[in-house]
Amino acid sequence: MLKALITALAFLAAPTVFAQTQLPQPQRIVSLDLCTDWMLALHVEPTRVAALSPMQRISQPYHPAPWMKNIWPTHEGNLESIALLKPDIILAGEYTAVLLRGQLKRLGYRVEVLPLPTTLKAVVDYERLFLTLVGLPPERASTLPPALPSGKKRLLLLGANAIGTGRDTFEDAIITQAGWRNYFKESESGLIRLDAERLVLDPPDAVLWMAPSGAAHANILAEHPIWQTLNPSPRRINTDYWRWQCPGPWVWELMRELNQMVQE
Repeated sequence: MLKALITALAFLAAPTVFAQTQLPQPQRIVSLDLCTDWMLALHVEPTRVAALSPMQRISQPYHPAPWMKNIWPTHEGNLESIALLKPDIILAGEYTAVLLRGQLKRLGYRVEVLPLPTTLKAVVDYERLFLTLVGLPPERASTLPPALPSGKKRLLLLGANAIGTGRDTFEDAIITQAGWRNYFKESESGLIRLDAERLVLDPPDAVLWMAPSGAAHANILAEHPIWQTLNPSPRRINTDYWRWQCPGPWVWELMRELNQMVQE
């Protein structure tokens, strides 16, 4: 009876023991996603990165993160090229390469998916999780800057196809934390189609064009003559477009830039 009791207690204690066991620091890391590419290049020494995603081949003109140098190997984005790298861990974003992730998992590879942050606090949690997965202290993660007092100036975040960014979005959290007010009302959440009539009747104090530069038809509103007729004319402000593409500690610098603009 005593032996059976000891065996049972040992069995119950086993999950705790295993949960406390740390995996060895991965030495061959592969990324499937642009955002995990950036995090790896920011935090991890190149000798431990087996390959970044194919996005790096086209990222410099469109996503020119300043710490991304041409020293990083990339894979082809398929099962064969990744398997040849013999990775210890494969990192992916929440919505990236879902079919490929499934194939890799079925072959026994360790695939870790980082959930996409939807709040500013979640950016800190995202960075801490990333650091833990690559075997670095989570205490290295950045911290959320304090919210700045919200002023009266209204900022319109306008993307392609005249789509504006309303309340309850990640972008809304950035601009309000930086001291702006969102152009859209409290009841207007998510992505909102904006028409020219509304701009004429109620122009914003400033406009930040969130679409990448180019002559695409989707960007035609950016050069529409309507902007010349608005009174008062909204200020056209610019930020590094790439900073909006992925959540990460670089968002804090974006917030500082936006705060400087609201005070000018």
